[in-house]
Amino acid sequence: MLEALDAVAIRRWATGSVRALEANREAIDRINVYPVADQDTGTNLLHTLRCALDAAAQGDAHAVGAVTSRLAKGALAGARGNSGVILSQVLRGLAEAWDGVDVVTGADLPDALRRATELATAAVAEPVEGTVLSVLRAASDAVRNRAGSSKQDSLEELVRAAVTAAAQALADTPRQLAALAENGVVDAGGQGLLVLLRALEDVVAERDGEHQVPTLAGPVPRTPHRERFEYEVMYLVDGLADEAGLRGRLSALGDSVAVAGDGDDRWSVHVHCDDVGAAIEAGIELGRPHRITVTRLTTRAVRPDRTRAVLAVVAARGIAELFLAEGAAVLSRPRHELTVGDVVTALTETGAAHVTVLADSSDTVLAGLVAAAVDQVERGGQEVVVVPTASPVQGLAALAVHDPARRPGDDVVAMAEAAAATRRGEVLLAEREAMTWVGRCQPGDALGLLDGEVVLIEPGPAGAETVLATACQLVDRMVGLGGELVTLLVGAAAQADLAARLEEHLRHSHPEVELVAYAGGQPDSLVLIGVE
Repeated sequence: MLEALDAVAIRRWATGSVRALEANREAIDRINVYPVADQDTGTNLLHTLRCALDAAAQGDAHAVGAVTSRLAKGALAGARGNSGVILSQVLRGLAEAWDGVDVVTGADLPDALRRATELATAAVAEPVEGTVLSVLRAASDAVRNRAGSSKQDSLEELVRAAVTAAAQALADTPRQLAALAENGVVDAGGQGLLVLLRALEDVVAERDGEHQVPTLAGPVPRTPHRERFEYEVMYLVDGLADEAGLRGRLSALGDSVAVAGDGDDRWSVHVHCDDVGAAIEAGIELGRPHRITVTRLTTRAVRPDRTRAVLAVVAARGIAELFLAEGAAVLSRPRHELTVGDVVTALTETGAAHVTVLADSSDTVLAGLVAAAVDQVERGGQEVVVVPTASPVQGLAALAVHDPARRPGDDVVAMAEAAAATRRGEVLLAEREAMTWVGRCQPGDALGLLDGEVVLIEPGPAGAETVLATACQLVDRMVGLGGELVTLLVGAAAQADLAARLEEHLRHSHPEVELVAYAGGQPDSLVLIGVE
């Protein structure tokens, strides 16, 4: 038995918790009927904790307080759903209580659970009995009561007391919430918390972390549900001027309101409502919102098992919609906001035994994130193959030849060949002075890139005509090497008539070539060009 938890043990607890949630995600999702029966509590908890673990892996913190603080900040930044926000506050409570602490003994546990309960409860606009908050409070009370007695309990005894009390409180939740009783289930968030407490008990008892994690039975809810509101809105907000004011504004718009901070200057916001614009405007008026996510609240069935899937990792919304329209699963998020946990969640949520990933392999940071995520899911039995692409136009070409009826190996080869056979071009504006293969460029010059190398420079400042001239020259050069189809993905900053004028140019210079253009919405490139 461990008499104290050091930073290594805390990381082992986080890792074991992720593994336990991976094993129990679907079972927890199935029993999710409150506050919204959208069957995603297990998924949200798993995603949130993966983000926490990613954050803890960064740096070389050696004290319990520092590691737990990293977990808390990572959880809040990646929180999904009400359950994810509450979990971030549980971790924040532990981090605050253990601030400056190198190792945690049994004496440090009562105040930590008390603070976790306070913060988690305060984050929710309308706390309800029979939820994860009831389970958390029961665990905290049990530990405080034992610690307050004359006997000196060990860390192991206190953790076991927390687990026992949480399990009993979880069993009581159907008697506290009618929705749970009607469906014959316990609270999904409370079940997730109990999984984490049991993972902590395993660490303290020094049980083998590699043994098979027991999975839950997970009954299926018996009654259908109707959502009160249409949308779930989540965002992060920096510089929040009035936490209570934002919570009140959101409560007037909907329910399931949670506003939770990381102890510094970042807050996570969650609400179910009908007026998405008003929910976002409330954040704009009181702070600086970012990473806004809007999800329609509809009846969700558990995703059936699928044999094959394609996952595209892209940044721009317009490009994401193109991949979705072609039947791919999509992970759409700016690269600097993407985590390994995001990719792992996207892979597992496909529900497929074999997943083909389309991501920019020329971006070494993105390629590293994808590789780390693939390594994690393959240990869980999912087979993943990454098809090398260096541009969304190559990803779309690969997806166009995807055939689920083919053998997986043959299909991957065909997709890789299609990607490799697609020449990629790009027009963008130079941001700084640099030496290229065709000379020195200055800030504001229009650059034409072919397969990643600068081949054209039009002196700036680059207006609409300069950009058009660069694009026309680049397309001519690409088509001159052979090809029958030109695909354009027009960027967010490009002139509105760029695609139409390029089409007119090709109609005269290469009438035999077909051109298709889409609003890609990418923020950096004015236009991405693919030639097949």
